[in-house]
Amino acid sequence: MANLCELTGKKPMSGHKVSHANNKTKRKFYPNIKKVTLRSEILNKNIRFKISTRALKAVDFRGGIDEFLIRAKNKKLALRVRKIKKEIMAKSL
Repeated sequence: MANLCELTGKKPMSGHKVSHANNKTKRKFYPNIKKVTLRSEILNKNIRFKISTRALKAVDFRGGIDEFLIRAKNKKLALRVRKIKKEIMAKSL
């Protein structure tokens, strides 16, 4: 799936476009996905992610990608990010 946040699992939602005459047509609401590079201090390398801007704000609030991934639940993370989380958990202990 192209429009999927790797950290939060946000994906497109469906709904209706409603005209002034109250005609309803199907449409999609896409999350605001950006390609960003974040620095992992524990792994000492840069990692590229496709994440929503809301997830970027959450990463900044937590204090970095390492702290965000340590607290994140595995079910919302993409498979590639779960592997990165596993590496971070192994190095941090």
